Amino acid sequence: MAIDINGELFYRTAEACQIAGVSKNTFFRWVKEGLLDDAEYRDRRGWRLFTEDAVNNLKIIANKVNKIR
Repeated sequence: MAIDINGELFYRTAEACQIAGVSKNTFFRWVKEGLLDDAEYRDRRGWRLFTEDAVNNLKIIANKVNKIR
């Protein structure tokens, strides 16, 4: 369930990953490997918060197809 903060919707990590179709472990691995930037926002507990744009970016990266020679 998205969180409404000052009129902007934010998603937690599990929600963002579910929408994008990747596991949380895959997301954290991509961040660690530098393939993806970490979340820009965090709540008071330090949990990641994702905007709609960030979720859409995650979807694009998750659905990217690489051509093999």
